[in-house]
Amino acid sequence: MLAPSIAFVDLETTGANPAVDRITEIAIVKVTDGKLDYQWSLLVDPEVPIPPLIQSFTGISDDMVRGAPVFSRIAEEVRARLEGCLFVAHNARFDYGFLKNEFRRLGETWSARVLCTVKLSRALYPQHHRHGLDALIARHQLACSARHRALGDAQVLWDFVQLVERTHAADVIDQAVARAMKPASVPSGVPADVLDTLPDVPGVYLLYGADSGNAQAREATLAEVPLYVGKSVNIRTRVLAHFNSDHRAGRQMELAQAVRRVEWIETAGEFGALLVEARLIKSLRPLHNRMLRVQGELCAWRLTPDSAECALELVAVADAAIDDLPELHGPFKTRRDAQHMLRELAAAYKLCLKRVGLESGKGGRAGACFGVQVKRCEGVCCGRESIEDHDARLAGALASSRLKRWPFAGRVALREHDAGRERTEFHVFESWCHLGSVKDEADLHELAAARVEPNFDLDTYRILLKQFDRLPRGLSVVELPHQRVTG
Repeated sequence: MLAPSIAFVDLETTGANPAVDRITEIAIVKVTDGKLDYQWSLLVDPEVPIPPLIQSFTGISDDMVRGAPVFSRIAEEVRARLEGCLFVAHNARFDYGFLKNEFRRLGETWSARVLCTVKLSRALYPQHHRHGLDALIARHQLACSARHRALGDAQVLWDFVQLVERTHAADVIDQAVARAMKPASVPSGVPADVLDTLPDVPGVYLLYGADSGNAQAREATLAEVPLYVGKSVNIRTRVLAHFNSDHRAGRQMELAQAVRRVEWIETAGEFGALLVEARLIKSLRPLHNRMLRVQGELCAWRLTPDSAECALELVAVADAAIDDLPELHGPFKTRRDAQHMLRELAAAYKLCLKRVGLESGKGGRAGACFGVQVKRCEGVCCGRESIEDHDARLAGALASSRLKRWPFAGRVALREHDAGRERTEFHVFESWCHLGSVKDEADLHELAAARVEPNFDLDTYRILLKQFDRLPRGLSVVELPHQRVTG
């Protein structure tokens, strides 16, 4: 057996966040020395309304829990039933985290050795990709008397473990259990129980701590600063990767050792996480997001073919009207980046450095650019080539860097939906600019009609380009009836 005493545990709750949601049902299947000891389950009054979606999912209504004991009344009984047992649950962090938070609300501490049957299944059946409870039931033909009720799900776990012990050698099981129970490493300054609440969902995480480059900040426990903002389709997995003890790079080690606090924002999917990450990096300026932290004064090239001297001008994107964005080429984070790209194009397409504004002086036979001498210019600067021919070649060279035209008549929303969590978010855009995100259709219509000034952001533009190229699963376009609101 996995242990002399095992408690197979399952909870039903009002939601997915153990920090704010509450338990509505608890079940414990107790096994002692390989024999079933007892099966116990109880409805619990969460002291808050159960959301309609959760009621339909579990079948547990507000009426059912009305009059049931609150957790404080059963806390000692739960503690006694779990005492000395190996705590076994499916996605054990969820159930274990909820119980720890319930005890914490009472001013009590509680802990147990934990085995997650998701991790056990992954260790024993690595050839399969899905290890949710429904997948295990179907794969191993397990019976479930009441799916999404605490006792029915806890009974399935006991059946699964019995099947594992019948079909695998003891040493194989021992190795799988050791891998499944391997504790995650946590920086010394981070409370160990933070791992109990990290969600296995998409979103953005924020790492706070002392500035490792500031001696005074290292000494001041209250001097926390944003260290890093990241996004992931699985917040828990990604945060734990930061804390992995096998840090190859010195900068990663430095970051992990400086972390003192972890926060997170859940989203409906990866797209929403990308938007939140881009916004927070700019507003918080985390120390370790150096590549994305500063956008600077975006600039772009604009063709001026009617000019007799220079065919281009470098303009600030912020000064350009939204309707004029498709006439710009770039954008670039610095003037230096813009000039570097233009020099590369000039060399590749034999463009005149004077005509594109990279070399001073006027044209004419006496004012040939340096490129003419080394045969890198066709001679528009000294009359050997017409301005029209040169500028047509310039336009062709710049074509791939031209900002894309907004493909819709007005504002649209990208609807992001996670069917598994029944979570939906609407992200509203106008001319590549993100106007905001909401979670229901009533707020969507309000935002669609709101007087929000579009603000072009390079990261948002790039994110949208990638999504529009091929909309990923769970993302769909909702064209809004309102056109741009001005005034």
